[in-house]
Amino acid sequence: MSKFTKKKSNELPPVNTAALPDIVFMLLFFFMVATVMRETNLLVEQNLPKADQVEKLKKDRSVFIFAGKPSDQYKEKYGNEGRVQIGDKYTDISKIGMALSEARGKLIPELQNKVVVALKVDDDTNTGLVTDIKEELRELNMVRIIYITTPGNQLD
Repeated sequence: MSKFTKKKSNELPPVNTAALPDIVFMLLFFFMVATVMRETNLLVEQNLPKADQVEKLKKDRSVFIFAGKPSDQYKEKYGNEGRVQIGDKYTDISKIGMALSEARGKLIPELQNKVVVALKVDDDTNTGLVTDIKEELRELNMVRIIYITTPGNQLD
């Protein structure tokens, strides 16, 4: 008979983890590329009015103006009066032109003359503030204005 015998084991071989770091880094890279970061930090409250006819807006040629009362964390510093926010900071109505030209400069050069101003106005904002914003935009010859709303019916 034979002197050598093979050991037959019914155990499963261990899992090969050599490719695990490659997979982890590939997933990490994917999520870093695919994640969309928030562009602006909202300083004002945003309870948008509802509308039943809503269209999707292309963000590549729009400049956003946020209007409303300061958020809870900023009420102590700025009060309860309606404020205007362009980008990440509050803007005075008289300085909207300078802030909009700065925001327009960040757009693609071909689209800088076709800018659409998107107003995101809180539901409880004073109409006088919105009128002042629109008058400043009229003086800047930025007459393409849209209002951002949420889908739904206002009466519900």
